Amino acid sequence: KVKAQLEEKEGKTFDVFTAVEFKTQLVAGTNYFIKVHVGNEEFMHLRVFKSLPYENEQLSLHSYQGSKRKHDELAYF
Repeated sequence: KVKAQLEEKEGKTFDVFTAVEFKTQLVAGTNYFIKVHVGNEEFMHLRVFKSLPYENEQLSLHSYQGSKRKHDELAYF
């Protein structure tokens, strides 16, 4: 659901976009930290926010880190 948001921020399209790991953090909603394979040996770490149900908001890409590798630790950022 956030692929288009990342593509817009990066100014490119991703043929491969596969989540391989995730962690969660409860706040006033939920932060999802997601390791995504974007092709070749490249990975990106995404921070996606999901608001509380009564707010009825879409998932939003809060921030991301590029140039990651498969074995890089997925950490909170």
